[in-house]
Amino acid sequence: MFKLKAFIPALLGLAIVAAPAHAAGNLVAVLEAEIVTLDPHFSTAYITRTFGYMVFDTLFAKDSKGDVKPQMVQDWKVSPDGLTYSFTLRDGLKWHDGQPVTAADCVASLRRWGTRSALGRRIFAITASLEPTDAKTFVLTLKEPSGLVIDALGNPVSPVAFMMPERIAKTPGDQRITEIVGSGPFVYSKADHRTGDRMILKKFADYVPRPEPADFLAGGKRVNVDTLEIRVIPDGATAASALQAGEIDFMQYAPFDLLPQLEKNSKVKVVNFTGGNMFAGAYRLNAASKPFDDPAIRRVLWKLVDQREVLDALGLDAKYAMPCATYFTCGTTYESKAGTEAAAKPSIEAAKAALKATKYAGEPVVVMEANDLEAPRVSAQVLAERLKAAGFNVDLQVMDWASVLARRAKKEGWSVYGVHAGGFDLGSPLTNVMVAFNCADFTGWQCDQRITPLLEAFAKAPAEEDRKKIAGEIQSVMYDQTPAIPWGQFAQPAAYRATLRGLIPSAIPVFWNVEK
Repeated sequence: MFKLKAFIPALLGLAIVAAPAHAAGNLVAVLEAEIVTLDPHFSTAYITRTFGYMVFDTLFAKDSKGDVKPQMVQDWKVSPDGLTYSFTLRDGLKWHDGQPVTAADCVASLRRWGTRSALGRRIFAITASLEPTDAKTFVLTLKEPSGLVIDALGNPVSPVAFMMPERIAKTPGDQRITEIVGSGPFVYSKADHRTGDRMILKKFADYVPRPEPADFLAGGKRVNVDTLEIRVIPDGATAASALQAGEIDFMQYAPFDLLPQLEKNSKVKVVNFTGGNMFAGAYRLNAASKPFDDPAIRRVLWKLVDQREVLDALGLDAKYAMPCATYFTCGTTYESKAGTEAAAKPSIEAAKAALKATKYAGEPVVVMEANDLEAPRVSAQVLAERLKAAGFNVDLQVMDWASVLARRAKKEGWSVYGVHAGGFDLGSPLTNVMVAFNCADFTGWQCDQRITPLLEAFAKAPAEEDRKKIAGEIQSVMYDQTPAIPWGQFAQPAAYRATLRGLIPSAIPVFWNVEK
């Protein structure tokens, strides 16, 4: 059965759960893991991103429809030639230390983020200048037009373009910041942070929400609780028991095997997710080593991988999981059907026939199975059995996830492994790891000279329809070259006390708008 450990690293010790009676103004949450890295630019970890959205703020943000809306920005304009962007900040923005947010702060923050983010690096590669013009206005001048500027500034892909004071943002991107001062709706309380136990975030009294209603990561972030207490309870069953007993209010990842029990509890609500709020799984193939250095042999796996079988093996109810043939996350902007006919009607018989038509000479297929993460473990086991049935010489090697990461950085010694990532991160060619680092990526050593110019064209395309068309062209090449095989898309439901009202359904937990 698929359990919480599919997503979190093993953490030492269990937190002591507090008494059920906690103050109405104190919302108690258990997240996917302990928040260790507090620098929102330094790490791509999802838990750090969650912390970032609570404590820091962004210039733009995405709403539930995927549209990018202004957040810290009040007004912006673009020159007719598409090269100059002028941004003006909203009135009343303050840092948690009481100082006003300035354009210089935002410029320094963007420059730091640009050293850490794949999207940021693309923007800064074509940036001629980025300078403040007064206390509330700054101007970005490009060397060439790009349709990605606003999307990049509001994109939830880690690391997000969070703003911080200039003095802090001047910390080099490869060094962690030591002072946690944001302008977001919650204030980090260092004095109340007990590692391995809990973190306290307090309502920022001087936060000025936007006038619009809250909508996913956009709109007015109105905080209706005094404190957000984030407990460390690594065991999913323990957290679920605490939720049902009223000792906590929210848990980010409800264990799948306990969902039927939680769904029957009238005091608990379970929230499902769709689109970018889901996870997507894939098999990464080593294109640098035999036998998968031959794209014809890689393409055999389109006939072999049955997504429904993998999802069923994980124990996922159909309402929480779905086959998805696109590389760019079903239910998101760049979902495409291009090339997907290759994945239709998989079967062992079809795979056997396809394999016989290749030059496969019985070379061992080294399948790496991560035994400490449920989804990579189960998906690898399913694939290994089907590979054997199709006629491959399979060598299933069991190791921990850290060893998988170390091994995949080498061109020899492995053939394939199972992995999953957030739908937002995989939803664009520029952030999807299976394509974004073409000819430079060590997760599969894939290089196709057709993809690089397509990525450049995607980045420069001024219109969404143009980008959708290019995304389809990229996917067609990926289906031909097969750097990876999707094995399904699934949600990890959250659960919360029925006494909470206004909770925003989001795989990135946010605690503005909610009342208790």
